[in-house]
Amino acid sequence: MATLPAPTHNPGIPMKRDWSTAFRALGKLLANGDDTHQVFRIMRALNGDVTQRNYRRLLTLPNGGRLAYRRLELATRLTDRGWIDSFAEGTVGAAYRQFLDSTGYTADGLAELSMAEGAFQGVDVEHPYAWMGRRERDIHDLWHVLTGYKASEHLGEACLVAFSYAQTGGLGWGFIAMGAAFKSLRVTGSTDFLKAVIEGYRHGKRAEWLHGEDYEALMAEPIDQARQRLGIAEPARYRIAQAELEAAGLKGI
Repeated sequence: MATLPAPTHNPGIPMKRDWSTAFRALGKLLANGDDTHQVFRIMRALNGDVTQRNYRRLLTLPNGGRLAYRRLELATRLTDRGWIDSFAEGTVGAAYRQFLDSTGYTADGLAELSMAEGAFQGVDVEHPYAWMGRRERDIHDLWHVLTGYKASEHLGEACLVAFSYAQTGGLGWGFIAMGAAFKSLRVTGSTDFLKAVIEGYRHGKRAEWLHGEDYEALMAEPIDQARQRLGIAEPARYRIAQAELEAAGLKGI
């Protein structure tokens, strides 16, 4: 593993919440949903000690200590195209491959965004909590695949961040989800977007804790079987809202 730079902030010390930064970043994100840098600014401003708490929780799981000890860098694994291409059709890995091909997204592209000035600095250092932060970042697109929430639309992102809030307890996720939901309510006058976001949160609460998964093993598992095992429900409200927005030509809100 390459040597990482010395931290400018000690990842062992929880970040203080910065509401003014969070509100400014949310305003920019709602004005331009493609400005992904703002997501990481909000995470940095509001998530406090969530990564530390999730790391400690990981260590309590039967397989968690092994995962933490290995410190696999998922961004590196998920950019290995030969590995990604090796998965049989119908598996999580094959669905992720289709996701990459259809969106043009990459794991290293997400990592680069997180390192942007003013975004999520301090995650690229040698520290257990920083590793956990990278893990939380790098599985985001895999969660799109597992949940069925599309990354190419604002509704899908809003539902996934609500799901992520339920899974992680990170206040930044919930802040973004509610901001997007209330913007939609103001623009469309319909509650379907809000209901879909609430559904995402409920599904996140009911599902198994996905941070504890061995993602190398999960990639080879049939996706329907993985969803059933993990308790990831069908996103019914999301599909209703998705159809409504498409009919109204408002996918980009």
